[in-house]
Amino acid sequence: MAKTEEAQFSQARVRAEELRAQVDHHNYRYHVLDQPEISDAEYDELMAELREIEERFPELVTADSPTQRVGAPPSALFAPVEHSARLLSLDNAFADAELDAWHARVVKGLGHEPTFVTEPKIDGVSVVVVYENGTYVRGATRGDGSAGEDVTPNIRTIRALPSRLRTDDPPAWLEVRGEVYLPLEEFERINTERGEQGKALFPNPRNSAAGTLRQKDPKVTASRALSIDFHGLVRIDGVELGSHWQTFDYLRKLGLRTPPEAKKAKDMKAVKAYIAGIAERRHKLSHEIDGVVIKVDSLADQRALGATSHAPRWAIAFKFPPEEKTTVLNDIRVFVGRTGAITPVASLEPVQVGGVTVTSATLHNGDEVVRKGVLIGDTVVIRRAGDVIPEIVAPIPSKRTGKERPFKMPTTCPVCSSELVRPEGEVVTRCVNVDCPAQSLGRIIHFAGRGAMDIDHLGYKTIVGLVDRGVIADVGDIFLNVDDEALAQLPLFKDKSIGNLLEAIDRAKDRPVARLLYGLGIRHVGATTARDIAQQFGSIDDVAAASVEDLEAVEGVGRVVAESVHEFFARPEAETVVEKLRTAGVRLADEKKKAAASSKALEGKTFVLTGSLEGFTREEATQRLEAMGAKVTSSVSKKTDYVVAGDNPGSKLDKARELGVEILDEKGLADLLR
Repeated sequence: MAKTEEAQFSQARVRAEELRAQVDHHNYRYHVLDQPEISDAEYDELMAELREIEERFPELVTADSPTQRVGAPPSALFAPVEHSARLLSLDNAFADAELDAWHARVVKGLGHEPTFVTEPKIDGVSVVVVYENGTYVRGATRGDGSAGEDVTPNIRTIRALPSRLRTDDPPAWLEVRGEVYLPLEEFERINTERGEQGKALFPNPRNSAAGTLRQKDPKVTASRALSIDFHGLVRIDGVELGSHWQTFDYLRKLGLRTPPEAKKAKDMKAVKAYIAGIAERRHKLSHEIDGVVIKVDSLADQRALGATSHAPRWAIAFKFPPEEKTTVLNDIRVFVGRTGAITPVASLEPVQVGGVTVTSATLHNGDEVVRKGVLIGDTVVIRRAGDVIPEIVAPIPSKRTGKERPFKMPTTCPVCSSELVRPEGEVVTRCVNVDCPAQSLGRIIHFAGRGAMDIDHLGYKTIVGLVDRGVIADVGDIFLNVDDEALAQLPLFKDKSIGNLLEAIDRAKDRPVARLLYGLGIRHVGATTARDIAQQFGSIDDVAAASVEDLEAVEGVGRVVAESVHEFFARPEAETVVEKLRTAGVRLADEKKKAAASSKALEGKTFVLTGSLEGFTREEATQRLEAMGAKVTSSVSKKTDYVVAGDNPGSKLDKARELGVEILDEKGLADLLR
């Protein structure tokens, strides 16, 4: 071996040892402690570098290398469980070129073009469930692929999991692999509850699911609505299946939930179209995903292709751009919201997350900064989901240098200099000056937003421009003062764009009272509460004249909300805004509709809507149901008559099935309304 080659080999050996130590460390923190120090993307980079070294220098491959193992060893906290077959992980593709290379290897290995099954890659906890003669007997984590942790009682609490298979002819042994996850709606509920209790918030749904699944007390697991999707067989006795898609059909007939977004793909063009579609809709799903899994459909083809020591050759995971990264927290500044809430926002060293350059992240409130243990100067893990501002998941204490410093909440408003107040029993510090310019701007932005008055073309920059020029000071001015002349002063506004915005403002004058009430930005009044109040009173004037007791009598409205609404309309500035709206011709009362006898055909029926609907918005479906006498609620119970399930329905559909509630698809809803 030449000296240059010897030097390269020596360097590669040292680097490989460093990488193995790092990967083992992060495997332990992620899989065993559920306390990751780096993002998934950074972990993938370490593994990719190690594989590259071992491919270049095969003599450096060791039996205990992370590239030769599937996962982390099971925790000592739970009894070990041996799986019937070794559970492999998946190789990853991060770009079309890598996906094409895998496809070429598959075609070459088979000698023909196969069909595929595509499914979202759920970001959860991999588990194996066993049924004997149709009865659930065991549940375990994947662990290192050969043995996992026995979490049988905890998995039993998952409502989507049947205790008995729904068949009179069950297989003698069914061992099936799935993914346990926490639906986003449940994740938000748990974190809201933990925040109110002063507990640390969960960093993300995956860690929440892992922590929930590995509770020593199954009652804790049962209190959190985990769900599970099954995506493959480990072992089945007495049943012959020919394809992965046929396996899905069979599992569904047994009552086991499979990924509802899964689809067959006849070729690689269809696979890529599916990937593009899921990437576009990923934030509309009920749970988090981090990519798409592509599998050869034929089980015979799968057996022919076989596997490497760590992954099947017949499947691959196409990973989306990472939505978690690490960066440096340079500073923490505070911003004032429309209700006066003071929100600490982290100023970050710019970093690409999910294809977007991120420079800031929310820290929610002062208590949350303390709970997360974040210091200015920390290296932190940040997370971006959807179009919302990213948030800090956690600091990485091991990377501290000693130069970091704590954040101190200011005592005066950074915009109007008023003294800040933290009401007793609340976690949020507030500016109580209702004339604070930052609050006024926030109220106008909220009012024009999609969930409220939905004024097209009236976005943030346009509102700021109109406020800065003195055209609008409150939401009433939108309808009174915004005209051709005012808009012509704004950059990029020409005849067509001016006309579009003025038409949108005119259309917004006829929004239902519920939308207007929500748009006013009354503290504690969300869209559902606004709808309930509007239905009871019918007009803004009647709501404004109502006493606290009158408001509290509305179903779903408590004392705190009633007092907030009453106090809002008692302010002189609220009266001024309402009079401006009246002068501008904005609808302040809903029409009293004379209902025919048949219009109350759903009187006494209770509905729950879940998932996304194509032919209706949620609000439209709710209004039409309520117009026919039905009641629409947010949670499924024994009193629910119908659950309307759109795309990606989530845990509410599982609860409906468990309780035997009648389920309607969108067509069924349309037929019922007709």
